[in-house]
Amino acid sequence: MSLFCWLAMVALIPMTLSTEPGVKVRLTAKGIEYGRQLGMASLQEKLKAIRVPDFSGKERLSVIGRVSYSLSNIVITSVGLPTSAVNLVPGTGVKMSISGAFISLRGNWRVKYLFISGSGYFDLDVKDLSISASIAISSDATGHPVVSSANCAANVGSAKVKFHRGASWLYNLFSKHINMALRRALEKQICPLVTKAVSAMNPRLQLLKVLARVDKHAEIEYSMVSSPSVTTSFIDLNLKGEFYNIGNHQEPPFSPKAISLPPQVNNMVYISLSAYTANSAGFVYNRAGILSQDVTDDMIPGFSPIRLNTRTFGLFIPEIARHFPGLMMKLVVKAAKDPIVTFEPDNMTVNVTGTVTAYAIQPNATLSSLFVLNLESSVSVRVFLRGMRLGGAVTLNKFDLTMGTSSVGEFQVKSLNSIFEMVLKLVAIPALNVQLAKGYPLPALRNMTLLNTRVQILKDNILIGTDVRFTG
Repeated sequence: MSLFCWLAMVALIPMTLSTEPGVKVRLTAKGIEYGRQLGMASLQEKLKAIRVPDFSGKERLSVIGRVSYSLSNIVITSVGLPTSAVNLVPGTGVKMSISGAFISLRGNWRVKYLFISGSGYFDLDVKDLSISASIAISSDATGHPVVSSANCAANVGSAKVKFHRGASWLYNLFSKHINMALRRALEKQICPLVTKAVSAMNPRLQLLKVLARVDKHAEIEYSMVSSPSVTTSFIDLNLKGEFYNIGNHQEPPFSPKAISLPPQVNNMVYISLSAYTANSAGFVYNRAGILSQDVTDDMIPGFSPIRLNTRTFGLFIPEIARHFPGLMMKLVVKAAKDPIVTFEPDNMTVNVTGTVTAYAIQPNATLSSLFVLNLESSVSVRVFLRGMRLGGAVTLNKFDLTMGTSSVGEFQVKSLNSIFEMVLKLVAIPALNVQLAKGYPLPALRNMTLLNTRVQILKDNILIGTDVRFTG
């Protein structure tokens, strides 16, 4: 993983209509510095792979006349990049610069003068090498980022060659000419190498998921809705951050609000997930028809004295015991509207409007409707990270039941509160938590892991502060 792939997070695009994002990602100065370290290590290895071509020529020396020479098998023996920097250019992009670099090379020489010939080896020390390049970022037709090198310049400050063995004294007579030739040969190699190193990131970037599958029902889109915002100290990425039904992308009937990130800089990356993203998930799962839970007696823990049968309910609703004696029952808890997620400091709440429908199960397995209750409930959510996925667990805050329709006459709904509180706490909520614990994928590059993470619930968003590490 190199600097260029790290910085390519600024191009999780396509860039479409400018609108407010559902997710904002901030790369801080600490993150950019980590990217610089990765990039320099990668570039140093690539510089070691420079191949200086063999070359030969003739040089007329005032003392002895024309001398034929050749240099071959030139290889890099060491590379050093002691000073480098990555600067953010507000509103423009990223500029990389290297100064004070050095390269050592070794190769073979051969010389011929009249009837005299000789050979040996030489050492070349290149010092004060400087490289500067701008990294341009765009997208392809599929919305994946594409990086390219722009405005690259390389300059070799000095090059000193020393010849060994044989008639090396001849070479040393015109070493100034050889120094210049080798210096130019190196300068011609460096920028194409930088360009190649940047372009080599594109196959890896094709693996970046701008559309990440969550489960068999939903996927989340992380394409960018506007150009990256570049300042002198950070880069902000505005991602769509919207859930969709798989194969059926429909916009929800609400829009994201502006995300404001606090001035935190301790971590490399900050990921802000808005209530819009969470509410788009509720919209998607409700459209998929899966915000429903069937509850039968075999799901009730054995220690509970309350059973889902007409005998238990008949104690509160006599008509049930009279008309449906000795039958088991089934409850269907179902959302009637899209859940509403709100974020307040240190508190994430989900409010659900739904229904609870009660059935008697006949001996032939047919269902007889008994009543329908309207349900208003509120749960608190604890969020956590599991690898590269954000998970959650809910606990019941409160619920309220009112009469909807009844086939068993009028009855006091509140008399059933203890039964339905048990159903929610022991069956419906644990089943929901199993699904929430699986989590949904965060925006990420391949082979990226999170370190030193901290999850905060702020006003209108969740903020994840994290350091990162790339492997492979």
